[in-house]
Amino acid sequence: MGDEKVKKVLKGFGVTEKEAEVYIFVAKHGVLRSGEIVKNSKMHKADVYRILKSLQTKGLVESTLESPTRFIAVPFETVLDSLIKAKRDEAALIESTKQDLLSDWKNISQTSLEPPVEKFTVIEGNHKIYAKILQMTKESKQQLSAITTVPGLARADQFGVLDAAFNHPLKDKIQFRFLTDLSSQNLNALKTLLRRVPKIGFNFKGRNPDLGLQLSPRMVIRDDEEIIFFITPKTETATVEQDEVCLWTNCKALVQAFSSVFEDLWRNSTDIQKKTVEIETGQPTPKTYIIADAETAKKKYDETMRSAKEEITIMTSSEGLIELWKSMTLLKEWAERGISVKIMAPLVGENLKATQQLSKFCAVRHVSISYLRTTIIDGQHLFQFKTPPAGQEKSDILSHFENTFYSNDLEYVEKTKIMLNDIWKKAHMLFPVTPEPAISSPESSFVSPPDEKRIRAYRNIINYVGDAKFLGAGAEKDVLNKILNAKKIPFKNLSKDIIRYHGSAAFAIIRLPDQFNLPDMMIQIFHNDKQSSFGAEDWLVVNLWLETPKGHAFVPVAVVQDNPRSAAVRKAVLAGTPAGQNIQVVKKDELQVRIQGNTLFAGWTVPIRLLSSYTLPPCCVLFEGYGDLRTTISKTKFPSGRQQICEQNGFEAFVTFFHPASKYAGPGTEGLLFRDSVFTSLPPSAE
Repeated sequence: MGDEKVKKVLKGFGVTEKEAEVYIFVAKHGVLRSGEIVKNSKMHKADVYRILKSLQTKGLVESTLESPTRFIAVPFETVLDSLIKAKRDEAALIESTKQDLLSDWKNISQTSLEPPVEKFTVIEGNHKIYAKILQMTKESKQQLSAITTVPGLARADQFGVLDAAFNHPLKDKIQFRFLTDLSSQNLNALKTLLRRVPKIGFNFKGRNPDLGLQLSPRMVIRDDEEIIFFITPKTETATVEQDEVCLWTNCKALVQAFSSVFEDLWRNSTDIQKKTVEIETGQPTPKTYIIADAETAKKKYDETMRSAKEEITIMTSSEGLIELWKSMTLLKEWAERGISVKIMAPLVGENLKATQQLSKFCAVRHVSISYLRTTIIDGQHLFQFKTPPAGQEKSDILSHFENTFYSNDLEYVEKTKIMLNDIWKKAHMLFPVTPEPAISSPESSFVSPPDEKRIRAYRNIINYVGDAKFLGAGAEKDVLNKILNAKKIPFKNLSKDIIRYHGSAAFAIIRLPDQFNLPDMMIQIFHNDKQSSFGAEDWLVVNLWLETPKGHAFVPVAVVQDNPRSAAVRKAVLAGTPAGQNIQVVKKDELQVRIQGNTLFAGWTVPIRLLSSYTLPPCCVLFEGYGDLRTTISKTKFPSGRQQICEQNGFEAFVTFFHPASKYAGPGTEGLLFRDSVFTSLPPSAE
């Protein structure tokens, strides 16, 4: 049996990845001291000690009585027998008490029912996730809608979800619908799954988005009552063994918002059977086809672009925007001819210069990395190009034109144009190229990453006292070591004691369209671990763009947190700002901050009071980190006199803001995701 098979078996019994690695290492090398394990496994000393203690507790490792202590792995056969027996005993116990449990439940269920509490639940691991989806399928009464990948459908089938749908007692009345990305690579896999679908007495439909958008986030919605969506990145090569992380909620506003997103995509999608025929033939209609040869496709694209008379809409990648910048002569010619040009692309530090110069001749706005590259000329010609994963674009421009999708089917082009216009309305420029009139200081002008001035934009709040500094090599490990070796600093006196938070954070500037009647906001989101001064907590700060005696700045106006222990201190620290008088303490299930790799999710199910005329309803914010990790340090000073030193490992981040009250799902201005954060709050007397 190989290492991976052993790991898989152990993980199935609740053993973590690292614990399995240490167990296998000790089993291979015999009796070892902890220091020898640290040296040879190249793991952190604190992690090895913790893992060995856990393995002893679970009966996988034994220790000698000598000093220093040595450790020996329990034989794998003995481990298996012990784990199997534990599972059998657990199942037997539940079985023996089944009737008593059902009797107790019957008494409980007869009590008067209260309205369900709206909450979030984090679900980790494929077995738990698909068990929940299976339950949702069985409880469906009207409809079950899903946005998924083809491998995701196959995984659901392996966990019995499709069988539950096929055998549902109301299967002829329930709408089972799914949206997926269909391609020539996954076509056969999907056709194999669809052959299992009953031909009669079952309402099961699938569609493929017309724009070929990457569907994110993946989700399952039941009867407009509950939703589960994945926060781990989507991949077409995922395997069943890869565990994922999901968030489940029954918050009505959020479920309705995501249902609206699903319905919009569903209306603008192609039936899966028709899409199958299109892929197999390569020529879905006489006016729509795939141009396989890159040179032929580029020639047709260039000729059509030069023939433009009225308008051009382009959605491209960050690298594609730079290529447009290199064609500045043609852009100037279009501007002189009065041709309207709109460009949508991920606006990042690498294409900042291109964005600024392109803006002189055309309109440029920011969209996330998930959109397919698309060009529409005069509402008559449509080109679509495949977008490779971020960071994997080929330098050869001609290769971008391989298998170009072209259509002059006016109905199809118009349909796509409407969708692009909708995306355009929700898209934003990252920051003004020049300072806004109310901002006189060049330090406060908004520019894009990785320029240090961009960091100042995020620090353009009334309590900021110094520019963030980028630290050199080795700084990342220093921040990590401070978190790994953290010891809780007790807090008693606001004027004397240090406060320290360890965890993760994310900042986003949100600029919503005018119809939402909400001002520009900076939302700061924090997740503190248990070694922080007040223990584990999730909290956020909402800052509004307001006029101050020193000009416009982001002013803290509201704090929402789930730990009552820190409320009084935070109120004192923020004294002198509107937020000092507006701290909301909520329940644990009413505010959720979750980080997985380079992705952070934050959501709240309660309205947030801002100022007298503004209220932020239940919303979600999704951060997707990209680019190189950077380590920064910055200082903040509050009106209360306390100073805060922030040491952070972070990324630039794309932000998606979900505004349920208006059924809006669109990009934030942009964001910063600090995967590792150490915040030290110093008393006024400290240097």
